[in-house]
Amino acid sequence: MNLDFPVEQTVKLRHSVRTYQQAKPISQTDKEKLMAYADALSNPFGVPVSFHLLETKDSNAKKLGTYGVIKGTKVYIGVTVPAGVLSLEAAGYTFEKLILYATNLGIGTCWLAGTFDRNTFASAIGVKENEQFPAISPIGYTAEKRSLTESVFRKTLSADKRKNWNELFFRDRFDTPLTKADAGEYALPLELLRLAPSAANKQPWRILQSNGAYHFYGQIDSSKAAKHSVTIERVDVGIGASHFHLAALEKGLSGTFEKLTDVNITSPKDLRYLFSWIPERE
Repeated sequence: MNLDFPVEQTVKLRHSVRTYQQAKPISQTDKEKLMAYADALSNPFGVPVSFHLLETKDSNAKKLGTYGVIKGTKVYIGVTVPAGVLSLEAAGYTFEKLILYATNLGIGTCWLAGTFDRNTFASAIGVKENEQFPAISPIGYTAEKRSLTESVFRKTLSADKRKNWNELFFRDRFDTPLTKADAGEYALPLELLRLAPSAANKQPWRILQSNGAYHFYGQIDSSKAAKHSVTIERVDVGIGASHFHLAALEKGLSGTFEKLTDVNITSPKDLRYLFSWIPERE
């Protein structure tokens, strides 16, 4: 897989933008660049992911429903995937790569998974009956000053804070934190995963290193997940996996993502095993 932007630099530069320059809408050239890049994207889970460009008439998208969170842009990109195993993880992985590409172009974005009217947007972009529609992002150029709504939103979410290593990464058992020294050459991929965005900044990913492999878990409420077609935490783990994988590639670390049938690891009840990263053996 070719890298189209400096990964570490771009991950650290990316931030959620909710206030855009209304007087300077995103150019046709940049829209075309984004959609051409989106059309060429793939993911290591082998799931077909589709992107949809939507231009609204209202720069605050009140009619479509972003609940006043997004201001100053009329243009959105939505992601859809067929329902299936690792489909939501693939959506998160692939959309985040598009968002990082946009960041590198100087285009602002913001993951919206819970703060938009999914049904209204789904109707607007023509989501099919057998598709899942987990997220959208506005696109545009960042305003010089954040709106009051955005400032309050970021403060409420503690948007710039992230959990510590010992809360996210473990070695052999979930009561034994993984140190950066233990992670070795994978310390940077894990650190960039730690910095990934997530719904309500919950950071639901938990990674357990065992016998050289990295097992990805999601902190998922099974009772709630069963009631919804889109489990946002699975999307979030896909976003984190994108950061991890791209950083690994930038460091020349090869491997594959696999969903193992039995990892034989005891995990807390609120954690669901999703997939593993298996490094390539020399």
